[in-house]
This record gives sequence, C-alpha cells and structure tokens, in this order.
Amino acid sequence: MWTADEIARLCYEHYGSRLPKQGKPEPNREWTLLAAVVKIQPTADQACDRPDRPVQVTKEVVSMGTGTKCIGQSKMRKSGDILNDSHAEVIARRSFQRYLLHQLHLAATLKEESIFVPGTQRGLWKLRPDLLFVFFSSHTPCGDASIIPMLEFEDQPCCPVSRDWANNPSVEASGNLEAPEDKRKCEDSDSPVTKKMRLEPRTPDGMAHHQSFGNQESGPNSPDVSSSNLTAEELATVTGMAPGGAKVVDVYRTGAKCVPGEAGDSGKPGAAYHRVGLLRVKPGRGDRTCSMSCSDKLARWNVLGCQGALLMHFLEEPIYLSAVVIGKCPYSQEAMQRALIGRCQNVSALPEGFGVQEVKLQQSDLLFEQSRCAVEAKKAENQGRLVPCGAAIGWSAVPEQPLDVTANGFPQGTTKKGIGRLQASSLDFCHVLPAVCHPQWSVTPGPFCSRRVRSPIH
Repeated sequence: MWTADEIARLCYEHYGSRLPKQGKPEPNREWTLLAAVVKIQPTADQACDRPDRPVQVTKEVVSMGTGTKCIGQSKMRKSGDILNDSHAEVIARRSFQRYLLHQLHLAATLKEESIFVPGTQRGLWKLRPDLLFVFFSSHTPCGDASIIPMLEFEDQPCCPVSRDWANNPSVEASGNLEAPEDKRKCEDSDSPVTKKMRLEPRTPDGMAHHQSFGNQESGPNSPDVSSSNLTAEELATVTGMAPGGAKVVDVYRTGAKCVPGEAGDSGKPGAAYHRVGLLRVKPGRGDRTCSMSCSDKLARWNVLGCQGALLMHFLEEPIYLSAVVIGKCPYSQEAMQRALIGRCQNVSALPEGFGVQEVKLQQSDLLFEQSRCAVEAKKAENQGRLVPCGAAIGWSAVPEQPLDVTANGFPQGTTKKGIGRLQASSLDFCHVLPAVCHPQWSVTPGPFCSRRVRSPIH
C-alpha cells in the first residue's frame, strides 16, 4: 500500500518543489525540521482490480510545516494574534486544519468533490471511509518520545559520567561535574553545540543497529548508572538491555521541561537523567514557555483527533491519523509507542466517538537534507556554528493563500508598529467560516468546543 520511505520521499520532494525560498534555512548556516500530513486514497479503478492484487493508492501532501521555535510566556498575547508554538509538527497540523476547513466548505457548497460526506445527523459531516491520513516528521517529536536509550558504543549525547558521582550519588549533577554553561549546552536540544548524534548506530561487529528497548522508567529510587558498573539486573530495571546484551549508558536528552506539579527529572548523569512518561513544556531561551511538547500534542491528537474544537462543531466524528512516520534520526519504537499511545491508555470518560487510537508507527531511512545532522555533515569547519532557522513555513492544499511564513510568531516582515493590526495576524480560519455556517446548515456545537472562534495555537 505504502512504505515509510515513500512517505518521506514524497514530503522531501514537496518541500523542495512547492515551498518557496523565503523562510527556508540559510545554506551551511541554519537548519530546520519538517512535518507534513499525507492523504492516502485508493485509486479510482481499484474496484475493478483482482482482490489478490496489492491495494493501489494515491499519495498527496495536503499540509506541511517547518520550524523549530517557540515563544516564551512573557511574549504571549491575550488577543491571540501570535503563534505561540512554531515547531514543524504544530505548523503542519495547523495547516492541516486549514485544509479540512476548505474541504468542508467544498462539501457544504456542493461546488467540487470533497473528502467529506454528509453524516447521519443534519448539518454534520464525516470523512469518506476510503481515506486515511499519515503524519510525517523529519525528526522524533520533542519531549517524551525523544528520551531514547544510548548504547555504550554510540557517541554520548552529554558530558561523560563522573567517577565521583558514581561513587557518591549524593553529589548534585549541577555541582562540580560540569560548568553551568556546559550543563545548559548538554540539556538544551536547540543548542548548536548540543549532543553529537550518530544517525546509524553500529554494533561492535559493524552491523547497523535499529534502536529497540523495553520500558525505561527511571524513578527516584533507580539504581546508580554509569558506563562501567552496570549489572544486567540493574540495567533491566533502569532502562532495559539492548539486543545482544549491549549496555545502555545514557539517554538522548530532550530540552523539554517537566510541567509544574510533575515529579521532575533526576538530573543525574547517565541513563537516569530523565524520567519517562511525563508531560513536558518546550524549552525557552531564559523565558519559560507554556507550549506542551510535540510528544504530548501528538498524544492528545491521537485521543481527540487533529480537527480541533472549532471544526468539531461541524463534524460527526473526529479526524484521526492512521500512521506516524519519522525520518532518519535517533529513534526508538518503544519510546514512540510509550509517548503517543501507552501513557494514554488510562484516559476515560470520553464522549462517544473519541478514544485512544492504535496509530501505526514507522521510521524511514531517508534523511531530511536540511536537518541539523545533514547540514552539519556538509558544513566546512570555518563556516561558523549552526543555528536553527528563525522562520517557520506553513503550507496547505487550499486555493487561496496556501503559504504562511512567520517569524517570532508573526508574519515574516511584520514591524513593531504593525503588531496588533489585522495584517499582522497570521492566517486564521475566520475568513472562510461564514461560507461553512450558511443558514441552510443547522449546526449544533459538538464536544470540546472552544469559546473563541480561532485556531488553537498553543
């Protein structure tokens, strides 16, 4: 039907051919992340094919987003005219909502064929049963899904474990082990000098190794972990053993911080640095953010759908993703399963039609050419340090204004004097909403409705 590499290749080609140069990273200096939603649809003559043949489908990118930034709490605006979260996954989902609303408009006006068909309730619509959507991200989502065990033969993502700490666990990790500025570099996933990641970890015998581990709970009473004194029992308790008995000596770090009220990370060097399964907010530059990590948001979409509160007014059932594909990067199937599905299993008391979905999780072997790792590999040593691209691009398969390029939460090029004016607001849904809310359609508010008629952009 489709493969992870086919989805990744389609998204990379779309990025190169359909997105403008404006908003893309500066060559050899900047990097960015990419996310997209791909529509999968059986071919028109599928019914005539023999049942023993593989299902033939068409694949179309319907939304795309790039970006790595998130504004701090002090820059949030009560008017709601700023994008709080410009990570690629959030921009892609926002663009997907624009696509859904446009398709809803087509269905309501009966002008063109739409992905929606009338539901059983008057004025409500539902997705055509032969369609499904695949979410693609060039990198593992920030937050819980990025807490991935690291084997002893891999490049370590942080400062080495100190012998002093191993012998005296009471010593704080932020003490003499590393200078404060070095500690921030180790913890901050956006730092250009952060951990060095090997894309295809190899076992001592030279064979490529695909990370796969068991549950990695590391509670406050976890055994001490270092690169030299792990027993098999301790390793299984803390992070599990890798295939072949290789030791887990560390974890890839996430810059996302635990939300207030959570137990919090231990901060100890090595594999016990993070606690897994917790809710986290995205890191800021000295100013704490209020935006949940992409792992948390994907988990929420896997329960409540991607349509949001506004579109749920017009839909009979939520719009779920059928699969999530991740590009070539450090990856753990178990970490993704835990972050997006496993920790939501106890969610209950949901309205009819909502529930935790068993979304399919896959990884591609294709690397995004403007990812940090790819750009770093091409960059000459004398070209200066790499920095994340400050702009974000949103693209949607709609006829009017499909592109939305922003920086610091506002359309790129907005001046300080222009902030607050109508033209300074990023694209929202209100300009097409009147066409959907035609008097001929009797609309009853659905579950999870928001008071304000605008896109949720946290």
